[in-house]
Amino acid sequence: MNFIENFFSKYSEEKLIKWFKQICVAEAVSWCFLFSAMIWIRYDRDALLPTIYIIIVGNIHGLFFSLYLLMLMSARKIFRWDDEDTVFAVIAAFFPFATIWIDKKLARFGRE
Repeated sequence: MNFIENFFSKYSEEKLIKWFKQICVAEAVSWCFLFSAMIWIRYDRDALLPTIYIIIVGNIHGLFFSLYLLMLMSARKIFRWDDEDTVFAVIAAFFPFATIWIDKKLARFGRE
């Protein structure tokens, strides 16, 4: 964890907030593409194109998922989340489009 904190400490809070918000949206959008890939491969199992598409989209989604989890450590510090908020943000990564809710509701200053 110290490595992650040292890496993100050289960037300003505004830049980290901007990155976190972009990653939240990108992770949710990649969920949408992942669902389209699952539907496409369900109806056309023997074709090569749906298989390639789901591999590419799955890797992109995995990248955004990993980036989201890495950025949670800096977001916790910036937004002063307690343990409950942090656990909720981690669990939200596993549900479709929940990262947008995290971006809109949890990632705000001065929330009550």
